Amino acid sequence: MTILNQPHSSTRPRVDCDLPGPRSAELLERQRRWESNARVYPRHLPIAMAEGSGSFVTDADGNIFIDFLTGAGVLSLGHNHPELIKAVTGQLGRLTHGLDFPTPAKDAFIDAQLSMLAPNLRSRMKLHFCGPTGANAVEAAVKLCKTATGRGDIISFQGGFHGSSHAAMALTGLVAQKRPVPNGLPGIHFFPYSYCGRCPMGLTPDTCETNCVGYLERALRDSNGGIPLPAAVIVEMVQGEGGVVPARTDFVQRVRALTRELDIPLVVDEVQTGCGRTGTWFAFEQYDIEPDVIIASKALSGIGLPVALILYDKRLDVWEPGAHTGTFRGNQLAFATGAEAIRIIRRENVLGNVRRRGEQIACRLAGLAEHSWVREVRGRGLMWGIELADPRDGRPASALASEVQARALRGGLLVELGGREDCVVRMLPPLNATAEVVDTACAILIDAVKQCWPPGHERSRPGDYIKEFVR
Repeated sequence: MTILNQPHSSTRPRVDCDLPGPRSAELLERQRRWESNARVYPRHLPIAMAEGSGSFVTDADGNIFIDFLTGAGVLSLGHNHPELIKAVTGQLGRLTHGLDFPTPAKDAFIDAQLSMLAPNLRSRMKLHFCGPTGANAVEAAVKLCKTATGRGDIISFQGGFHGSSHAAMALTGLVAQKRPVPNGLPGIHFFPYSYCGRCPMGLTPDTCETNCVGYLERALRDSNGGIPLPAAVIVEMVQGEGGVVPARTDFVQRVRALTRELDIPLVVDEVQTGCGRTGTWFAFEQYDIEPDVIIASKALSGIGLPVALILYDKRLDVWEPGAHTGTFRGNQLAFATGAEAIRIIRRENVLGNVRRRGEQIACRLAGLAEHSWVREVRGRGLMWGIELADPRDGRPASALASEVQARALRGGLLVELGGREDCVVRMLPPLNATAEVVDTACAILIDAVKQCWPPGHERSRPGDYIKEFVR
């Protein structure tokens, strides 16, 4: 099998100067001067991007990096896939913006999306195009479920991330993000997620028997439990920003059984896990369930063009015209590339590549489990995380994770941080990354961990390598 868009598969990462280089430093300073203080990525990855090709990105100083951040997962086929470039340039001469009018590009996109669902699910699904972000799709899903049920409360899970808009932020577990913004969306109830590495119930994996979902079951079935029957339960199959935490199968299936029993719509947030990221088109397929609402965005276009949608059971389609609109929900360029991306993914068996490369990463990183500060290596498909924690007390090793990220960057690899206190080093490779690129990236990452904390070497304060690149 030949995986497309790796024209420089023999390219190796190369970093020829201290980071940031002079041109990157200049652009970072200009950014600091003019852009919002809310900017995130360049604070930890101090480069200015200039070009991208396949799995590689080149900064303004000519340094070449393997990009295992991929625009936070939006570049499913890597940078500048030639067939997607052809699709978008062809569409440019026809129509670029179509509101919610039917168009040939949108119709082809809808057909392609529905074709990726199992027949029984496909037959009962409708689509709604939202504003062009995952957070907007989350808000649309909540509005839909509230309208359809006439109820107002929502169940979410600790550690979950659903976006930074007002309502999506209220559904997100991260307290620090919400603390400065009073009067969030009311009626949100958080329950434990099956994160056995850090059991929210304080139990060990061999004794928990998925007690977190048992707690939810008891609370919702208890007439004196204090929670009205909710409008929806929203959940991620793999918590991405929460630290790459795959849910246990028993947990997911019991949540689905409970929501069916109580007639509560189950909303699955596939913004990050969707479009093949975990080795199936949607992650919920691996749990043998069918949700009532599916939220998708990020990689839908395959090339980073913004588009977001919800797919939902027809029985929920009770809202009135204009109930949820968005000026940019008719992105014809994203529709054109999204349909083309699915054609490529099918032709090249990209989902098979995701599974094989996932197995490759699991094998390559397995040795890190011997590192005393590596609490867990976990992932699904091409979505991986290395959780770092102090072996003396289990506290998140945030400074160490930052140091690993910085050393990986110096070695030519872009990776992200996530999880509790940013103690998880995360990888989101292109879905068509080659075995050679994955092997090189893993070698850089393993070396970064070993450099930060060599076996037998003790330091009282991890983070000696870290410096503040951008104020």
